[in-house]
Amino acid sequence: MLSLFLLNISLGSVDIPLSQVLKSLTGSSDTSETWNYIILDYRLPKAITAVLVGSGLSICGLLMQTLFRNPLAGPYVLGISSGASLGVALLIMGSSIVGGSMRILGQSQLFISLAASIGAFLVLFAVMIVSRQVKNTMSILIIGLMFSSLTSAIISVLSYFSSAENLQQYMFWGFGSLGNLTWNEVLIFTGIYLLAGFMLLPVIKSLNSLLLGENYAKSIGINIKMTKNLILMATSLLAGVITAFAGPIAFIGLAAPHMTKLILNTSEHRIILPAAALLGANIMLISDTVAQLPTSEYTLPINAITTLFGAPIVIWLLLRKKKMVL
Repeated sequence: MLSLFLLNISLGSVDIPLSQVLKSLTGSSDTSETWNYIILDYRLPKAITAVLVGSGLSICGLLMQTLFRNPLAGPYVLGISSGASLGVALLIMGSSIVGGSMRILGQSQLFISLAASIGAFLVLFAVMIVSRQVKNTMSILIIGLMFSSLTSAIISVLSYFSSAENLQQYMFWGFGSLGNLTWNEVLIFTGIYLLAGFMLLPVIKSLNSLLLGENYAKSIGINIKMTKNLILMATSLLAGVITAFAGPIAFIGLAAPHMTKLILNTSEHRIILPAAALLGANIMLISDTVAQLPTSEYTLPINAITTLFGAPIVIWLLLRKKKMVL
């Protein structure tokens, strides 16, 4: 991953030699001021964001697939991403209807991230309330999908009444982006990422038993309620903060866990959890490097690259292995 990390920093509209990248990262004064600015103020935060996004989505996907015992479950299955998208849609496209100061707020990256975070939190709060009333895990999955459908419907209505300019702004946000974060935002992102990681530490040993069903897990003394709540909260935190800061990134959360299981041929979570995080980070770094179109001034949508890059690999692995490991 280190080589991909350095390559990601080196390549872009302006190619910077790896030797100069290393000098800049180690604080050497033997680097041009322009290259120093590009590396430290733009490309390094972007590369760190790519690692956090890729590994975070992979962890979310693995947890959801294990909890629901459904190979199609992903990090956004609870509607958290849809809630974040709704928050952004209300801020950006709602300004077409409300106008005034809301139009100014819709141009701020800080307020866009804040709106996405609030939207994700509200959906998380609703899901947590519902999960206390519903004991069946599959019912929570269906409810999460209904939340997604509901928020999508509201976004469609907002899109219909929105101005072309605001609709275009929302569409560009939906493409996903790793390069808009300041160092302060990266620190906030990292802090929430680590908080979610600490929340998962008590349940790692319980994940293998969940693959055999809740009844089996209960029979060996697993606290299902606590385990489920910690998984839901950690996943929601990760998915929410990723969507808030980077937009709705597709594919990684669904595919990276399957790719890890197919490559390692194991369902031992103490192995595949860090492996999936590492693979997701590598895929995101590669995707972002390709999206930059090195030596070109253009940048492709990161969402398109993650899908174009990963989908054929997953299809090939499935055809080769003949089965999907859960």
